[in-house]
Amino acid sequence: MSRILFIKQENYNQSEIDDAVKRAFNHFGGVKNFINKGERVLLKVNLVAGHDIKRRVTTDPSIVRAVAKLILDVGAVPFIADSPGIDSFKNAAEKAGFFDVANELGIECRELTEPVELPQREGADFHKIQVSKYVLEADKIINLAKLKTHGQMYLTMGVKNLFGCVPGRLKAGWHYNVGLNREKFASLLLDIYLGIKPTFTILDGVIGMHGDGPTSGEPYNFGIIGACVDALSMDFMLCRMLGAKLEDYPLYMAAKKRNMPQSELENYNIEIDGDFSPEYIFPDVKIPKTRSMRLLPNIPFLDRLMTSKPVHIPGLCIGCGRCAAVCAAGALKHENKHLYFDYGRCYCCHEMCPVKAIEFKESRLVKLVNLFVR
Repeated sequence: MSRILFIKQENYNQSEIDDAVKRAFNHFGGVKNFINKGERVLLKVNLVAGHDIKRRVTTDPSIVRAVAKLILDVGAVPFIADSPGIDSFKNAAEKAGFFDVANELGIECRELTEPVELPQREGADFHKIQVSKYVLEADKIINLAKLKTHGQMYLTMGVKNLFGCVPGRLKAGWHYNVGLNREKFASLLLDIYLGIKPTFTILDGVIGMHGDGPTSGEPYNFGIIGACVDALSMDFMLCRMLGAKLEDYPLYMAAKKRNMPQSELENYNIEIDGDFSPEYIFPDVKIPKTRSMRLLPNIPFLDRLMTSKPVHIPGLCIGCGRCAAVCAAGALKHENKHLYFDYGRCYCCHEMCPVKAIEFKESRLVKLVNLFVR
């Protein structure tokens, strides 16, 4: 059985966030039910890149502070950690407000570096996955995810947040190697999630993101905080609450292919408590349409035809070059604020652009398929 708590929370007022986070832990037996005195606890935030807090790209620092304070209160040692895709960790963590929290509470805020191999798990699709050694050395991991849409993976919530445990640009390498097959990439995310096994997940959906997430979308006031041990069930329930289709969610399809019980939502025993009914649908959420997955099988040449392509918007470009720097495939060139794409494969350029100067263009085949789907 999976238990999920959804709390209504419409702002980031620190005292209200403190109460909401305490309520989340207490619903599952309290912090002491998960954390013991003296343990080192990794707070895995969402720090994809260096963005202003108001963009709502990263986990809000008020939630990080509330969780860290509760862990300190039981005599454990929390530390804030993540690994941005390309930005300097110091710059990104300062913009996100994480260093302020760390300095206030006297705790560490560190980058997830020094890759080591994640222990192999029976039934895994991927082996030789490298994550930061600090992930494996932590006694417990609290997963502090952000509720956002995602141009490549449809949605990013509890499970996807653990991909940040892969250090730095190794993430871009995975994007390139797994590439166009989103279901295969989702299977990688499952292996990372199941291998790391976070102790507890809290999802920041107070103000999340919709549209062209995870960095170039628009803030959306979901007004929700999620809490659970089983992040996979929570992600699937939220997919439906966002008005999205599970069949379009690569993570769901990968779990279904593995016959994971959470993919049978109608038959799996899920207990949902709190302030939101599982039948609730958030209004007017903009879901990315990067590829229609409902009508055609995963065949390589069809995948290429179905995949949306990145498009450069020169008028917005500031010439920072981050797009070319992060491209593991070397598939684009950046010259005088103009981009030249060989092909679109992993969308890292879109994710890392700080000024929304890269967007997606649906292929003609996607447009044709969507005419029949709608």
